Amino acid sequence: MKKIHFILASSLLFMLLFYNEGVGVNVAIFGFALTTIICYYFHEQLKSRTHLVLVTTSILSCFAFAWYGDFASFLALSLSIIFLQFKTQEPNLKMVQVIPLVFLNGITTVGRVFMFSQYIPKRQVNNGFAKKLIAYFVIPTVFLGLFLIVYTFGSKHFSALFTDYYLDVDIWDLILIAGFGFYISFSFWNYWIPEVCYEKNELLDDDFKEEEKELKQSSFSFLDIDFERKSGEITLFLLNALLLVFIVTYNYEQFFEVVKKSNLSSDTHERVNAVIFSIVMAVGVILFYFKGGFNFDTKAKSLKNLAKVWIVLNSVLILSTLVKNSEYVSFYGLTYKRLGVYAFLILAVIGLIISFMKINKQKTNAFLFNKMFWCFYTTILLCSFINWGNLITRYNLAVNKGLDYEFLIDLNFNDSLFMEYFKSHPEKVKDLYFSKEDAILNHQKNTFLSKALYYEFVEVKK
Repeated sequence: MKKIHFILASSLLFMLLFYNEGVGVNVAIFGFALTTIICYYFHEQLKSRTHLVLVTTSILSCFAFAWYGDFASFLALSLSIIFLQFKTQEPNLKMVQVIPLVFLNGITTVGRVFMFSQYIPKRQVNNGFAKKLIAYFVIPTVFLGLFLIVYTFGSKHFSALFTDYYLDVDIWDLILIAGFGFYISFSFWNYWIPEVCYEKNELLDDDFKEEEKELKQSSFSFLDIDFERKSGEITLFLLNALLLVFIVTYNYEQFFEVVKKSNLSSDTHERVNAVIFSIVMAVGVILFYFKGGFNFDTKAKSLKNLAKVWIVLNSVLILSTLVKNSEYVSFYGLTYKRLGVYAFLILAVIGLIISFMKINKQKTNAFLFNKMFWCFYTTILLCSFINWGNLITRYNLAVNKGLDYEFLIDLNFNDSLFMEYFKSHPEKVKDLYFSKEDAILNHQKNTFLSKALYYEFVEVKK
């Protein structure tokens, strides 16, 4: 099949799934169809373990969106299928290029759609083709049209076959859906990658080239390599000393000073923000000093050791923040934001571990970005697969914390648990309870293609 066939087939499917429908199961079906097409027509290119993982995550993400229909599952579905397409068609390009290319193609599609030679195959029209066209299509059509006109004038019943009906179609809505489907299909199947992406792709390799290992070039023209190495050692020594003092004072304030419960929230937020900036700057320092020659400099042993100490101390800082966030949760219960803090701190630990590996195994700076790219993608997948709203509600009810009814009712996908628990407290949440029921019933009234299947399994009084 040619590109134009993929584009038209996907556009037609999109139009059939989304005309007069909301967002729901249809998105999952469309995503599953794209995954199936890739697997069927490009199965010979699906060779690596990464391909297998992306096929699996694409399918699972389709099921996740069909079940929840929320933004997290939509993001996981979109990224999984785009990554699968990208890895299948361009296996040598680094995956970190995908995100900017998605935005680039989203903009350029508007103009590239008129470059017909890119996706419509050229065909030479010979005499034999012209004869077939005239004999098999043009002449029969002309005669059929003429006799239809004659017969419609001769019989009212025959004429009624073609005139006495009304096609209930919203033409403008159909055109809009068809156009949007074509836009998505065109961007997906006929994407454009600038030449610079191929030319600079090697800069994103995990390992240094042999000539780069021998090249020891300073970052500043006014400093030679020895001065820069010594500058790095002094800088990291001072940063380690400063961080050590900060960790001591930070932990003293957290675990030994008496803090009012009312101040716990603001204090925790301030400390988490400080840790976020500290980790970002820590990784930046490592990337600055170990971007090239120092990775292979035999004289840079002290610099490497100081960098490893710097990583360990930052890990201790993260551990302290994890404990503080847990204390905050024990007082006030779980929320999406507090779970987000856990997610960030875990990603920060992973980032520091990868930074340690980068120094120890003498990898490029791109190694860190390539690995963290997959870590963020994994985080998005977990966010889409796990029912966090139900988890938060279950925890808060179990520990009797964070039982703000307005807050709980705004959580996603905790409906069964909310309704079951608060049936015994109707005097407190009567209005909220019925509004929850109404919202669920509205979801259940949607047509199948517009449904989130989760709500089909929530029982309410009808």
